[in-house]
Amino acid sequence: MQNSPETRIHKNAVKAWRITTGLSGLLWFIPLGFYILLTLQSGISWLYFGLITAVCLIMYILSIILIPSIRWERWRYDVSDQEIDLLRGIIIRKRTLVPINRIQHVDTRQGPLYRKFELSSVTVSTAATTHEIPALDDRTAEDLRDKISVLVRKVKEDV
Repeated sequence: MQNSPETRIHKNAVKAWRITTGLSGLLWFIPLGFYILLTLQSGISWLYFGLITAVCLIMYILSIILIPSIRWERWRYDVSDQEIDLLRGIIIRKRTLVPINRIQHVDTRQGPLYRKFELSSVTVSTAATTHEIPALDDRTAEDLRDKISVLVRKVKEDV
């Protein structure tokens, strides 16, 4: 088996993922809102209200503090002349090898939050699926996109 990839994504990914998780984590409070709506007319049981609020807050705080840091710690990639090696996953670790000769096109992508932190993602498309290397600084993402493009052209010319 090959060695694990060593290249890490940019550290600002943690900040961007924390904001994203913070915004999407507000969904944890929807059950609390439903509980309040359902019990407004019949009277609120403060025990259940406190229990649901505590669970929502704990899940919300854990998802903001822990998940982005662990996700960043686990995300690694390498690009060689033969393949792109991706390693990621918090509970289930997933490793993907994308052969260079299977790549059809490569893109960079940047949303508003990534733009604030000067990050971009590189997406690599094959006939079957698309793979993403998230949260690289803009310059690294452009260089990686160009490097993969050159490698693909070189491999396809050899065929």
